[in-house]
Amino acid sequence: MTHAQYSYDFNPSACEACGGKCCRGESGYIWAKYQEIADMAAYLEMSVEDFATMYLRKVKHRYSLTEKQLGENDYACVFFDVAKARCMIYTVRPNQCRTFPFWEQFKHNEQEVRDECPGII
Repeated sequence: MTHAQYSYDFNPSACEACGGKCCRGESGYIWAKYQEIADMAAYLEMSVEDFATMYLRKVKHRYSLTEKQLGENDYACVFFDVAKARCMIYTVRPNQCRTFPFWEQFKHNEQEVRDECPGII
């Protein structure tokens, strides 16, 4: 997978052996827009309101999926299945997850994304 604005390529087949490095690590934000929230709620057969109560935190004017703490300075998205090392809502994951590793913060820092993602080629 390539992106014209980035100096690296991404091999998505590396995800199976990775263990979910992009889904866990330091605490942060997993941003979701309303339509993404509605899609995730529908996928889980929940109302948007119930989904929001269980899985979202409001950060100023935006929403982020909650995290679960796995260890010291080790957090994971609430939808990361640790035992299977995969996303439980993969088909409806937020755009932030869909666009990894082509994030703006990595555009000029290839080494940072290489350290995090074994699929960078």
